[in-house]
Amino acid sequence: MAKQFPEIDDAQRKFIEEQHVFFVGTAAPDGRVNISPKGMDSLRVLGPTRIAWMNLTGSGNETAGHLLETDRMTLMWCSFTTRPLILRSYGTARTLHLGDEGWDELAELFPDHRSARQIYDLNVDLVQTSCGYAVPFMEYRSDRDTMQKWVDGKTDDQIKSYWVEKNQQTIDGKPTGTAS
Repeated sequence: MAKQFPEIDDAQRKFIEEQHVFFVGTAAPDGRVNISPKGMDSLRVLGPTRIAWMNLTGSGNETAGHLLETDRMTLMWCSFTTRPLILRSYGTARTLHLGDEGWDELAELFPDHRSARQIYDLNVDLVQTSCGYAVPFMEYRSDRDTMQKWVDGKTDDQIKSYWVEKNQQTIDGKPTGTAS
């Protein structure tokens, strides 16, 4: 049975911090809904109603585009180990780009990563837990090194060129606000 909470409690925070992957969901008022898996050391629970996560370069940039139109965001974690649990945090988010006020303060919370495109600052207004009875057991081996190898093979200018080529529009053709 799903249970709802006004904020993240200590047990929920611990659960979030133990997970190796989370999912982000956003949608513009029209067009496609986007759900993306995220990993690496890219998320911080900053308090009972605040989460920040650093978005690294990817092949798309739907979250940024959606947040230009509506600030709704959902983050989800699910246990693949012993405890069957799904946890979602719902709220509104703002996008920070390198150079924006607040970027430096939040970026200090994460390992330095040259391909960081945005930091999302989520104000949580609802937390929901539900059973994870149908979620399979899976064993975590390690983070992939693919992103780091890709970054290591690029200059900063090449990464920015990639953003211009691949990250300027959503799949629905809307702008993402990513610097060119």
